[in-house]
Amino acid sequence: MHYTGRFAPSPTGPLHAGSLLAALASYLDARAHGGRWLLRIEDIDETRTVAGAAQDIIDTLAALGMQSDGEIVWQSRRKALYEAAFATLGSWVFACGCSRKEITDSRVALAPDGAAIYPGTCRHGLAPGRQTRTWRLRVPERDDPDATIRFEDRWQGTQTENLADTVGDFVLRRADGFWAYQIAVVVDDAQQQVTDVVRGADLLESTARQICLQRLLGAPMPRYLHVPVVTNERGEKLSKQTGAIALDRSDPVSELMRAARQLGLALTPATHSLEAFWKAAVPAWAQRFVRN
Repeated sequence: MHYTGRFAPSPTGPLHAGSLLAALASYLDARAHGGRWLLRIEDIDETRTVAGAAQDIIDTLAALGMQSDGEIVWQSRRKALYEAAFATLGSWVFACGCSRKEITDSRVALAPDGAAIYPGTCRHGLAPGRQTRTWRLRVPERDDPDATIRFEDRWQGTQTENLADTVGDFVLRRADGFWAYQIAVVVDDAQQQVTDVVRGADLLESTARQICLQRLLGAPMPRYLHVPVVTNERGEKLSKQTGAIALDRSDPVSELMRAARQLGLALTPATHSLEAFWKAAVPAWAQRFVRN
C-alpha cells in the first residue's frame, strides 16, 4: 500500500511537548510503513496565527530530524480549493443566522465535549429579517443509516457516532468569513492523497464529521490513529493556553526520548544521538503498529 501521512500544526505558538507527541507519532508511522511524511501549516484561522510561529515550528522539526517529504502546504493559500468543495455540496449546505449565544440558550442538548448541539433552527430557511452568519452542513436525520459513522481507530479502537445526536448541523464557513477546520482538513487530506491520519486524541471527536464530508465530497477515507494527549499537573490538555513551554532545540534527543516514552516505546537510555534515536524508534513503532 502506498502510504502518505502528515503533521498539520496550527501556527499559534512554538512547538511544545503536546504537539511533539503527535508529530513524532505521525513521523514514526510514516517511516515504519516506508511512506511519505508531509508537513501542512493549518493557518486557516488567521485571527489565531502568531507571526513567525510557522517558521519556528518548521525549524524545530528540522532540529529534531523531521523534514517534509514534499512541499510544505499553507491552508491560508488554498481558499479557492475550499470554495470549490463547498460549491459541490449543494443542498447539503444552508445559511444560518443563529449566534453562539442563541444556540447555547436553546438548551436542546450538549455534545460530549460540552458544546451545545445545533437545534436545527435555520435548516429549513432563514426566518424573516435574519441575516446569514454562518454556513452549515445539513447532517442526515437521526434514523438515517448515514447519520451513524463507524470507523476503526488504530489506537482507540472501534468508534461509533450519530452526528444528529452528538453535533447536529455543523459549521463549514464561520461568521468571520473564514473556512472551518472540518472542511479545510478534508479537502487538504484528499488533495494531498493522505492515506493515514495520525494525530492527538483531542481531535477524535472531529473525525465523524470529517468522514461525513468525505462521503459527500467523494473523497477517500484515510485510516486513523489518535494518540493520547499530554496533560499538565491539573489534568488539562497541554497547550499554549495551559502554560506549555517551547521545546529545547539544544537537546533534541532528550525531547524525543521523553515523547517516545509517552507513546509507550521502550528505548534504551543509551540512545544519545539523533541518528541512534531514529534507528531505534522506527522499528519499535513498527513492532506495535505495522501489520505484517
